[in-house]
Formats: sequence, structure tokens, C-alpha cells
Amino acid sequence: MKIRKILVTQPEPENEKSPFRELAAKNNVKVEFRPFSHVEGLSARDIRQARIDILEHTALVFSAKTAIDHFFRICEEMRITVPDSMKYFCTTESVAFYLQKYIVYRKRKIYYGKNSLNDIQDALLKNKEEKFLIPLSDNHKNDIPELLDRLGLKYTKAIFYRTVTSDLSDLTLDYDILVFYSPAAVKALLENFPNFEQKDIKIASFGEATAKAVKEAGLRLDIQAPVPEAPSMTMALDLFIRNYNKNCKGTAK
Repeated sequence: MKIRKILVTQPEPENEKSPFRELAAKNNVKVEFRPFSHVEGLSARDIRQARIDILEHTALVFSAKTAIDHFFRICEEMRITVPDSMKYFCTTESVAFYLQKYIVYRKRKIYYGKNSLNDIQDALLKNKEEKFLIPLSDNHKNDIPELLDRLGLKYTKAIFYRTVTSDLSDLTLDYDILVFYSPAAVKALLENFPNFEQKDIKIASFGEATAKAVKEAGLRLDIQAPVPEAPSMTMALDLFIRNYNKNCKGTAK
């Protein structure tokens, strides 16, 4: 059977020019979206129980817009006013610019890398006397703490939000390809469908951690991105679908 129907385990893009729309039109396939996991913020009580004192810190490290949202939400719940002297270190420019939602951007000391904090190690070292707070999710990577450890900086890791499995009880997995972007989504598949049998369903994954989760779950990984010939998921899907459908002698489902 040819590839006709794809499920992407993420929210539907708001952008009308989404590469997935182009993929669907180009290959005559139907692409649907359904988040397999979602983010829940911890409460102010959780932060207090973890003994996180926000105001004893003089610098913040952000790796995602979600982290910014939940940090300032907690501050509002705890009636904390973030001082103007607070310094901000962000992994990318887009994350840094997102701070404008909460602070007067031009009046703050903000540093950001091109792709990661590794790009601004000099700025971090120039601020080695600061005490850094890193708002994170429960399934965070350790690259930022490892970098600060290597630089000998003082910091606190704080879990401000967590990834939770979504209820998929209404979903029927009648798709030709399932697309995963995170280990949490793979976990959600197994939790919602404990008797899942892959059979002819193709599985696509983005990133090394997601690919590892697919394989550790005992599933067959058919499409992987990024790879040299396909740096994006839509490019990897496009290559696979064109080759698969061209060689497929069956008919559509």
C-alpha cells in the first residue's frame, strides 16, 4: 500500500506556509497532527518545597520559551518582582527576544548565543561572580549544567514544568507513518496503546534521543532526521514517501 496518511505527534502548525502543508500537497498525502504529550507547570508550592529561592540568584539561564513562560508565571504566583539588575543568558536570539513579553528588553543585560550557550562562554566567564538559576523541565538535557560545571560557575537547577502523557483514548492508529519528535511522545504511544503492534506502520523520528527511545521500545525505525541528505523531518519524509510510493505496486488504503 502507498503512503497516504501521516500522523505528526505535535500540535498543528499555525503557519499557513508550514513545510508539512507543502509535503502533503507535493506527495498527495494527508497529514494530521495530535500532541502525544503536553506541558504542565509546577505550582508555587512545588517550588517552595524544592527550596528554590528565586531572589537569591542574580542571573537566569533560558533554553526555551516555555521555560520563560513558567518562570514568570511562578514569579507572579509567588508575588515576586524580578529585579532590574537580573542578568539573562539565553541559548538563541529567538529565546532572548521572547523575554520582551515580560521585561523591558532594552533596559536589561541580556546575552544570547547563535545556537547554544557554548557560543557565549566568554560572557559567562565575565559574569562568574553571579549565581545562576536554570529553569528546566523534568526531562531536560544536561548540556547546560555540564557547561556551567566546566566553567566553574555557581548555579541552581530548578524544575518549573514537566512533560505529561496526553490521553489518546479516542485515537485510532490507522496511519501509514507516525512521526515522533521526543522520547516523551514515544512513551505516550506505549502508555496509551500497550498492545501496539507496528506491522506495516512506518515510524519516523527526529533527533538522536528520540531515535534511541524508538529502538529501546522495540519498534522499527524507518525514517530518521536530521541526516546529511535530509536535515529536516519534512525533507526526510519527502525522500522516503517518493521512493516508497514509486516502488510500491499496491493501491491506496
